[in-house]
Amino acid sequence: MPETDPDLGTRLVRHHTIYSCVMGSRAFGLATDGSDTDRRGVFLAPTPLFWSFDKPPSHVEGPAEEQFSWELERFCELALRANPNILECLHSPLVEQADATGRELLALRGAFLSRQTHETFARYALSQRKKLEADVRAHGAPRWKHAMHLLRLLTSCRDLLRTGSLTIDVGDRREPFLAVKRGEVPWPEVESRMTRLAEETDEAARHTPLPAEPDRRRVEDFLIRTRHASALQAHPDDEVVQGVVRGRGVGQP
Repeated sequence: MPETDPDLGTRLVRHHTIYSCVMGSRAFGLATDGSDTDRRGVFLAPTPLFWSFDKPPSHVEGPAEEQFSWELERFCELALRANPNILECLHSPLVEQADATGRELLALRGAFLSRQTHETFARYALSQRKKLEADVRAHGAPRWKHAMHLLRLLTSCRDLLRTGSLTIDVGDRREPFLAVKRGEVPWPEVESRMTRLAEETDEAARHTPLPAEPDRRRVEDFLIRTRHASALQAHPDDEVVQGVVRGRGVGQP
């Protein structure tokens, strides 16, 4: 039995990416001189790769440093579950690449947003706050960078529930956030801000314009059309598909 091609993920990212963006501090408007450049992307695995027992990867780390990509279907699944990291990726202001399929994915951003974001963002925020509190108990202080990003996440979630629109760049709030990162704001005050933001988020959830559920049918229609188009457009000289087909042999037992 042929082994899975270890380079398949790399080729999928390099040749089949439909959307890529910069995330992290640079997308949030919180970058400083030492900030990394975190890249996230979505690739569309050619449909013929799904016809064999060995499926293409659902995600790929690399090939560049600080780079991570998801296959389109996995990305949509996570977005429909209101995964905070995925939703923020869709709303990055720093888009590096988007082909026709990628632009259609971006046009679907609103279909993924629902009141479920209240639960998923709040649950993630609570887990992060517990880690910060553990740091304070163990070391007398939190990891200030993580505290800053938690405040940013809570602010983003509150504003999303208030307006129905997700904006991840902090804009003119940059300096107050960076003051937290530098450790210039006492921990009790940071805790107070977190508590207040959580309460404001709960209040916003009671009056949010967001629908109760994401538009799963609209997203699924997009995915099916995209898979179908990929199947029809696959060419014999496609490097990724042929690499798999040659490895197995068409019609071999």
